[in-house]
Amino acid sequence: MTSESGAASSSKDAAFATYMTEVKQIEKADAVLTPKQQIERLNRPGSTYFNLNPFDVLQVAPETPQSEIKSKYRKLSILVHPDKNPDDEERAKKAFDAVKKSWETLSNDKERTECLGVVEDAQNRLETKLKNLRKKLKKEGKTTEIPEDDPDVYAVELHKETCKLFADLALVRKEMEMREMNERKRQRQAEIELEEKSKMQKEWNKNYEESREGRISSWQDFKSGKTTKKRKAKPAKGFKPPKVKMEQR
Repeated sequence: MTSESGAASSSKDAAFATYMTEVKQIEKADAVLTPKQQIERLNRPGSTYFNLNPFDVLQVAPETPQSEIKSKYRKLSILVHPDKNPDDEERAKKAFDAVKKSWETLSNDKERTECLGVVEDAQNRLETKLKNLRKKLKKEGKTTEIPEDDPDVYAVELHKETCKLFADLALVRKEMEMREMNERKRQRQAEIELEEKSKMQKEWNKNYEESREGRISSWQDFKSGKTTKKRKAKPAKGFKPPKVKMEQR
């Protein structure tokens, strides 16, 4: 490993540690927020986007022990519960649902592992972007120093990248659910069409069997010469004009 790559790795670790420190500081600050402030936080502009990140909702670091996450969930759920905020019930419900959903996600081992993977992927993506940016600047003969070299700026960018990745994941899941729903509809429609076709076939078979005896009887009569003779039709009675007499001179 070169000294440059080693320095970059150390910088990366330091920046990520700063990010985690920032999260913990926010968590500590949020511990004294009032119900109104918590509801405001979880209903802020872009909350639909940010609330997809369960760590952001509960304001806990990814490596936070499960017991502490549970404790934080209980505190937040009490603070924003609609029954505790009757004057802002609608927004309180939205905040409470976000807190509850985040806890359900992080309390599930499989889903929490996926969330930790998202955080790691976000960090790798950001590092790749910054690496490519530095290469571009170096190629252009410019300084390779960038704003993200500042740990605070890096922490903000990592938070953005993490939230964006959670949003992308939610979109993919939604598209998959939509495809599965459409596939279920298609299969059901095919089943209905098959049932209708089968019903029509059974009806046809039933009618065919019911008329079979009559067809056999008619064929036997035809073979034995017992055909009914057609009566000669009588001319229809109608108005007869009088005979014309020749005039005599």
